[in-house]
Amino acid sequence: MMQVWLESGNPTEGVDLILGDELLIDGDALYINSKQVGRRVDVSNSSGQSIARSMAGSVEWILLEFGEWKMIPIENIIAACDGGPTKVAARISSAEQVLGAAFALQIGVDALLVDEKTLPTALIAKSQRGEKTVENDSENTTQEMTLSKLEVIEVREGGVGDRVCVDLTSMLELGEGMIVGSSSNSMILVHGETVESEFVPIRPFRVNAGAAHSYIMMADGTTSYLSELKMGDEVMVANSDGISRSCMVGRVKIEKRPFILFRWKNENDNEAGVLLQQAETVRLISESRELVSITELVPGTLLLGWTGGAGRHVGQTISAEVEEK
Repeated sequence: MMQVWLESGNPTEGVDLILGDELLIDGDALYINSKQVGRRVDVSNSSGQSIARSMAGSVEWILLEFGEWKMIPIENIIAACDGGPTKVAARISSAEQVLGAAFALQIGVDALLVDEKTLPTALIAKSQRGEKTVENDSENTTQEMTLSKLEVIEVREGGVGDRVCVDLTSMLELGEGMIVGSSSNSMILVHGETVESEFVPIRPFRVNAGAAHSYIMMADGTTSYLSELKMGDEVMVANSDGISRSCMVGRVKIEKRPFILFRWKNENDNEAGVLLQQAETVRLISESRELVSITELVPGTLLLGWTGGAGRHVGQTISAEVEEK
Protein backbone atom coordinates (compact mmCIF):
# COMPACT_ATOMS: atom_id res chain seq x y z
CA MET A 1 0.00 0.00 0.00
CA MET A 2 1.36 3.39 -0.96
CA GLN A 3 1.81 5.78 1.96
CA VAL A 4 0.88 9.45 2.14
CA TRP A 5 3.12 11.77 4.14
CA LEU A 6 2.01 15.30 5.03
CA GLU A 7 4.33 18.33 5.06
CA SER A 8 2.53 19.81 8.09
CA GLY A 9 -0.86 19.84 9.73
CA ASN A 10 -3.06 17.73 11.94
CA PRO A 11 -3.53 13.94 11.83
CA THR A 12 -5.98 13.04 9.06
CA GLU A 13 -7.49 9.73 8.02
CA GLY A 14 -5.33 8.19 5.33
CA VAL A 15 -2.18 10.13 6.29
CA ASP A 16 0.59 7.80 7.45
CA LEU A 17 3.24 10.26 8.64
CA ILE A 18 3.46 14.01 9.32
CA LEU A 19 6.70 15.91 8.82
CA GLY A 20 7.88 17.25 12.16
CA ASP A 21 6.21 14.46 14.15
CA GLU A 22 6.99 10.84 13.24
CA LEU A 23 8.81 11.97 10.09
CA LEU A 24 11.94 14.13 10.30
CA ILE A 25 14.47 15.43 7.78
CA ASP A 26 17.81 16.51 9.25
CA GLY A 27 20.08 17.76 6.49
CA ASP A 28 19.84 14.89 4.01
CA ALA A 29 19.11 12.25 6.64
CA LEU A 30 15.58 10.85 6.79
CA TYR A 31 14.14 9.66 10.11
CA ILE A 32 10.93 7.78 10.91
CA ASN A 33 10.02 7.41 14.58
CA SER A 34 13.49 8.68 15.57
CA LYS A 35 15.25 6.00 13.51
CA GLN A 36 17.35 6.93 10.49
CA VAL A 37 15.85 5.03 7.57
CA GLY A 38 17.32 6.68 4.50
CA ARG A 39 18.34 9.81 2.67
CA ARG A 40 16.85 12.78 0.90
CA VAL A 41 18.28 13.17 -2.60
CA ASP A 42 17.94 16.07 -5.04
CA VAL A 43 17.47 14.40 -8.44
CA SER A 44 17.19 17.61 -10.47
CA ASN A 45 20.35 16.66 -12.37
CA SER A 46 22.07 13.51 -13.60
CA SER A 47 24.57 13.40 -10.73
CA GLY A 48 21.74 13.41 -8.20
CA GLN A 49 20.02 10.59 -10.03
CA SER A 50 23.26 8.61 -10.03
CA ILE A 51 23.54 9.10 -6.26
CA ALA A 52 19.95 7.92 -5.75
CA ARG A 53 20.46 4.85 -7.95
CA SER A 54 23.62 3.96 -6.04
CA MET A 55 21.61 3.83 -2.80
CA ALA A 56 19.22 1.17 -4.11
CA GLY A 57 19.47 -1.85 -1.85
CA SER A 58 21.49 -0.11 0.86
CA VAL A 59 18.83 2.06 2.56
CA GLU A 60 15.20 1.54 3.49
CA TRP A 61 13.93 4.82 1.99
CA ILE A 62 15.03 7.34 -0.63
CA LEU A 63 13.12 10.65 -0.59
CA LEU A 64 13.32 12.30 -4.00
CA GLU A 65 13.23 16.06 -4.53
CA PHE A 66 12.95 17.48 -8.05
CA GLY A 67 13.78 20.34 -10.34
CA GLU A 68 11.91 20.98 -13.59
CA TRP A 69 12.05 17.32 -14.64
CA LYS A 70 10.00 15.04 -12.44
CA MET A 71 8.63 11.97 -14.24
CA ILE A 72 11.86 10.75 -15.84
CA PRO A 73 13.82 10.90 -12.54
CA ILE A 74 10.96 9.12 -10.74
CA GLU A 75 10.88 6.37 -13.36
CA ASN A 76 14.66 5.96 -13.30
CA ILE A 77 14.81 5.54 -9.52
CA ILE A 78 11.76 3.26 -9.36
CA ALA A 79 13.40 1.05 -11.99
CA ALA A 80 16.64 0.94 -9.99
CA CYS A 81 14.83 0.00 -6.76
CA ASP A 82 12.23 -2.37 -8.22
CA GLY A 83 12.37 -5.81 -6.63
CA GLY A 84 14.73 -4.70 -3.87
CA PRO A 85 14.32 -3.61 -0.25
CA THR A 86 14.61 0.13 -0.90
CA LYS A 87 11.39 2.15 -1.01
CA VAL A 88 10.98 5.37 -2.99
CA ALA A 89 9.21 8.48 -1.68
CA ALA A 90 8.59 11.58 -3.78
CA ARG A 91 8.10 15.15 -2.59
CA ILE A 92 5.24 16.41 -4.75
CA SER A 93 4.39 20.09 -5.10
CA SER A 94 1.15 20.02 -7.10
CA ALA A 95 -1.93 17.85 -7.61
CA GLU A 96 -1.09 17.47 -11.32
CA GLN A 97 2.04 15.49 -10.41
CA VAL A 98 0.34 13.02 -8.08
CA LEU A 99 -0.99 10.40 -10.50
CA GLY A 100 2.21 10.41 -12.52
CA ALA A 101 4.25 9.60 -9.42
CA ALA A 102 1.71 7.16 -7.97
CA PHE A 103 1.54 5.05 -11.14
CA ALA A 104 4.94 5.59 -12.76
CA LEU A 105 6.06 2.50 -14.73
CA GLN A 106 2.81 0.82 -13.55
CA ILE A 107 4.61 0.46 -10.19
CA GLY A 108 4.55 3.89 -8.60
CA VAL A 109 6.39 5.36 -5.66
CA ASP A 110 5.98 3.90 -2.18
CA ALA A 111 5.13 7.24 -0.56
CA LEU A 112 4.07 10.75 -1.51
CA LEU A 113 5.11 13.74 0.60
CA VAL A 114 2.53 16.47 -0.06
CA ASP A 115 1.16 19.68 1.39
CA GLU A 116 -2.43 20.11 2.60
CA LYS A 117 -3.55 21.57 -0.73
CA THR A 118 -2.41 18.46 -2.61
CA LEU A 119 -3.52 16.01 0.09
CA PRO A 120 -7.01 15.19 -1.31
CA THR A 121 -5.56 14.13 -4.67
CA ALA A 122 -2.87 12.08 -2.94
CA LEU A 123 -5.48 10.24 -0.85
CA ILE A 124 -7.46 9.42 -4.00
CA ALA A 125 -4.31 8.03 -5.60
CA LYS A 126 -3.63 5.99 -2.46
CA SER A 127 -7.11 4.49 -2.67
CA GLN A 128 -6.66 3.67 -6.35
CA ARG A 129 -3.32 2.04 -5.66
CA GLY A 130 -4.94 -0.02 -2.91
CA GLU A 131 -7.63 -1.27 -5.28
CA LYS A 132 -5.06 -2.33 -7.84
CA THR A 133 -3.01 -4.14 -5.20
CA VAL A 134 -6.02 -6.14 -4.04
CA GLU A 135 -6.94 -7.05 -7.59
CA ASN A 136 -3.31 -7.78 -8.56
CA ASP A 137 -4.07 -6.17 -11.89
CA SER A 138 -1.69 -3.74 -13.57
CA GLU A 139 -4.30 -2.88 -16.16
CA ASN A 140 -7.63 -1.15 -15.72
CA THR A 141 -10.11 -2.47 -13.18
CA THR A 142 -12.45 -4.94 -14.87
CA GLN A 143 -16.07 -5.81 -14.19
CA GLU A 144 -18.54 -8.28 -15.60
CA MET A 145 -21.64 -7.24 -17.50
CA THR A 146 -24.42 -9.30 -19.02
CA LEU A 147 -24.47 -9.34 -22.81
CA SER A 148 -27.63 -10.23 -24.69
CA LYS A 149 -28.42 -11.77 -28.08
CA LEU A 150 -29.77 -9.36 -30.69
CA GLU A 151 -31.35 -10.68 -33.89
CA VAL A 152 -30.86 -8.51 -36.96
CA ILE A 153 -34.21 -7.82 -38.67
CA GLU A 154 -33.32 -5.12 -41.21
CA VAL A 155 -30.20 -3.94 -43.06
CA ARG A 156 -30.22 -1.03 -45.53
CA GLU A 157 -28.32 1.97 -46.80
CA GLY A 158 -28.26 4.80 -44.25
CA GLY A 159 -27.24 7.90 -46.18
CA VAL A 160 -24.25 10.10 -45.37
CA GLY A 161 -23.63 11.74 -42.02
CA ASP A 162 -21.10 12.58 -39.33
CA ARG A 163 -19.26 9.44 -38.30
CA VAL A 164 -17.40 9.35 -34.97
CA CYS A 165 -14.21 7.36 -34.34
CA VAL A 166 -13.22 7.07 -30.68
CA ASP A 167 -9.46 6.81 -30.15
CA LEU A 168 -8.33 5.60 -26.73
CA THR A 169 -5.16 6.05 -24.72
CA SER A 170 -5.18 2.25 -24.18
CA MET A 171 -4.74 -0.57 -26.67
CA LEU A 172 -7.69 -2.83 -27.42
CA GLU A 173 -7.52 -6.61 -27.58
CA LEU A 174 -9.22 -8.85 -30.12
CA GLY A 175 -12.82 -9.32 -29.01
CA GLU A 176 -13.05 -5.89 -27.36
CA GLY A 177 -15.16 -2.94 -28.41
CA MET A 178 -17.64 -0.30 -27.28
CA ILE A 179 -21.37 -0.43 -26.68
CA VAL A 180 -23.32 2.01 -28.85
CA GLY A 181 -26.81 2.44 -30.27
CA SER A 182 -29.63 4.76 -31.25
CA SER A 183 -31.67 3.59 -28.26
CA SER A 184 -30.31 3.79 -24.74
CA ASN A 185 -32.03 0.56 -23.63
CA SER A 186 -30.72 -1.71 -26.40
CA MET A 187 -27.21 -1.24 -27.77
CA ILE A 188 -24.74 -3.18 -29.90
CA LEU A 189 -21.12 -4.18 -29.21
CA VAL A 190 -18.97 -2.65 -31.97
CA HIS A 191 -15.55 -4.27 -32.32
CA GLY A 192 -12.31 -2.29 -32.29
CA GLU A 193 -10.04 -1.88 -35.32
CA THR A 194 -7.71 -4.66 -34.18
CA VAL A 195 -8.04 -7.06 -37.14
CA GLU A 196 -5.16 -7.36 -39.61
CA SER A 197 -5.92 -6.58 -43.26
CA GLU A 198 -3.87 -6.37 -46.44
CA PHE A 199 -5.65 -3.15 -47.39
CA VAL A 200 -5.44 -0.91 -44.31
CA PRO A 201 -3.23 -0.85 -41.19
CA ILE A 202 -4.82 -1.71 -37.87
CA ARG A 203 -5.69 0.99 -35.36
CA PRO A 204 -5.74 -1.03 -32.12
CA PHE A 205 -6.73 2.01 -30.06
CA ARG A 206 -9.82 2.85 -32.15
CA VAL A 207 -13.49 2.00 -32.40
CA ASN A 208 -15.40 3.30 -35.41
CA ALA A 209 -18.47 3.92 -33.30
CA GLY A 210 -21.03 5.26 -35.76
CA ALA A 211 -23.27 8.27 -36.22
CA ALA A 212 -22.83 11.35 -34.03
CA HIS A 213 -26.31 11.08 -32.48
CA SER A 214 -25.68 7.57 -31.11
CA TYR A 215 -25.43 6.75 -27.45
CA ILE A 216 -22.23 5.27 -26.05
CA MET A 217 -21.88 3.47 -22.73
CA MET A 218 -19.58 5.33 -20.36
CA ALA A 219 -17.33 3.72 -17.76
CA ASP A 220 -19.75 4.50 -14.92
CA GLY A 221 -22.74 2.92 -16.67
CA THR A 222 -24.28 6.19 -17.83
CA THR A 223 -24.60 7.07 -21.51
CA SER A 224 -23.37 10.01 -23.54
CA TYR A 225 -23.92 11.02 -27.14
CA LEU A 226 -20.95 10.31 -29.38
CA SER A 227 -21.01 13.99 -30.35
CA GLU A 228 -20.39 14.93 -26.69
CA LEU A 229 -17.26 12.83 -26.20
CA LYS A 230 -13.98 14.65 -25.64
CA MET A 231 -10.41 13.92 -24.67
CA GLY A 232 -10.20 12.75 -21.05
CA ASP A 233 -13.64 11.12 -20.89
CA GLU A 234 -13.81 7.56 -19.55
CA VAL A 235 -15.74 5.10 -21.72
CA MET A 236 -16.61 1.46 -21.16
CA VAL A 237 -14.74 -1.14 -23.19
CA ALA A 238 -16.25 -4.64 -23.17
CA ASN A 239 -15.29 -7.96 -24.70
CA SER A 240 -17.34 -10.84 -26.06
CA ASP A 241 -17.34 -12.54 -22.63
CA GLY A 242 -18.93 -9.52 -20.95
CA ILE A 243 -15.74 -8.41 -19.19
CA SER A 244 -15.62 -4.62 -19.19
CA ARG A 245 -13.04 -2.02 -18.24
CA SER A 246 -12.67 1.74 -18.20
CA CYS A 247 -10.55 3.43 -20.88
CA MET A 248 -9.75 7.09 -21.43
CA VAL A 249 -10.57 8.90 -24.66
CA GLY A 250 -7.50 10.41 -26.28
CA ARG A 251 -9.15 11.82 -29.38
CA VAL A 252 -12.51 11.95 -31.13
CA LYS A 253 -12.44 11.99 -34.94
CA ILE A 254 -15.56 13.15 -36.82
CA GLU A 255 -15.84 12.92 -40.61
CA LYS A 256 -18.55 12.70 -43.28
CA ARG A 257 -19.04 9.05 -44.20
CA PRO A 258 -21.73 6.77 -45.74
CA PHE A 259 -23.75 4.70 -43.28
CA ILE A 260 -25.47 1.35 -43.11
CA LEU A 261 -28.62 1.34 -41.00
CA PHE A 262 -29.57 -1.90 -39.32
CA ARG A 263 -32.20 -2.82 -36.80
CA TRP A 264 -32.56 -5.73 -34.39
CA LYS A 265 -34.91 -7.15 -31.84
CA ASN A 266 -33.67 -8.20 -28.44
CA GLU A 267 -34.65 -11.18 -26.31
CA ASN A 268 -37.74 -9.25 -25.15
CA ASP A 269 -38.79 -8.65 -28.79
CA ASN A 270 -38.13 -4.93 -28.39
CA GLU A 271 -36.65 -3.28 -31.48
CA ALA A 272 -33.73 -0.88 -31.74
CA GLY A 273 -30.97 -0.05 -34.19
CA VAL A 274 -27.86 1.89 -35.09
CA LEU A 275 -26.10 3.54 -38.04
CA LEU A 276 -22.50 2.48 -38.62
CA GLN A 277 -20.05 3.46 -41.33
CA GLN A 278 -20.26 1.44 -44.53
CA ALA A 279 -16.76 -0.03 -44.34
CA GLU A 280 -15.37 -3.56 -44.23
CA THR A 281 -13.29 -2.67 -41.17
CA VAL A 282 -16.39 -1.96 -39.05
CA ARG A 283 -17.15 -5.24 -37.33
CA LEU A 284 -19.67 -6.66 -34.89
CA ILE A 285 -19.49 -9.82 -32.78
CA SER A 286 -21.83 -12.73 -33.42
CA GLU A 287 -23.41 -14.97 -30.81
CA SER A 288 -20.73 -17.56 -31.65
CA ARG A 289 -17.97 -14.96 -30.98
CA GLU A 290 -17.11 -14.61 -34.67
CA LEU A 291 -16.49 -11.18 -36.18
CA VAL A 292 -19.02 -9.97 -38.74
CA SER A 293 -18.31 -7.01 -41.02
CA ILE A 294 -21.10 -4.46 -41.28
CA THR A 295 -20.91 -4.87 -45.08
CA GLU A 296 -21.74 -8.60 -44.76
CA LEU A 297 -24.58 -8.23 -42.28
CA VAL A 298 -27.88 -9.92 -43.19
CA PRO A 299 -31.22 -10.32 -41.41
CA GLY A 300 -31.30 -13.28 -39.07
CA THR A 301 -27.74 -12.79 -37.82
CA LEU A 302 -27.44 -13.06 -34.03
CA LEU A 303 -25.15 -10.42 -32.55
CA LEU A 304 -23.89 -9.59 -29.06
CA GLY A 305 -25.12 -6.42 -27.41
CA TRP A 306 -26.59 -5.04 -24.23
CA THR A 307 -30.19 -4.70 -23.12
CA GLY A 308 -31.45 -2.42 -20.36
CA GLY A 309 -34.94 -1.88 -19.10
CA ALA A 310 -35.07 1.81 -18.23
CA GLY A 311 -35.19 5.11 -20.04
CA ARG A 312 -32.55 7.77 -19.53
CA HIS A 313 -32.39 11.49 -18.90
CA VAL A 314 -29.04 13.23 -19.47
CA GLY A 315 -27.43 9.79 -19.48
CA GLN A 316 -28.91 8.67 -16.15
CA THR A 317 -31.43 5.83 -15.88
CA ILE A 318 -34.91 6.93 -14.82
CA SER A 319 -38.09 5.06 -13.93
CA ALA A 320 -40.27 7.10 -16.30
CA GLU A 321 -41.32 5.50 -19.58
CA VAL A 322 -39.21 6.66 -22.53
CA GLU A 323 -39.82 5.56 -26.12
CA GLU A 324 -37.04 5.81 -28.71
CA LYS A 325 -37.61 4.75 -32.32
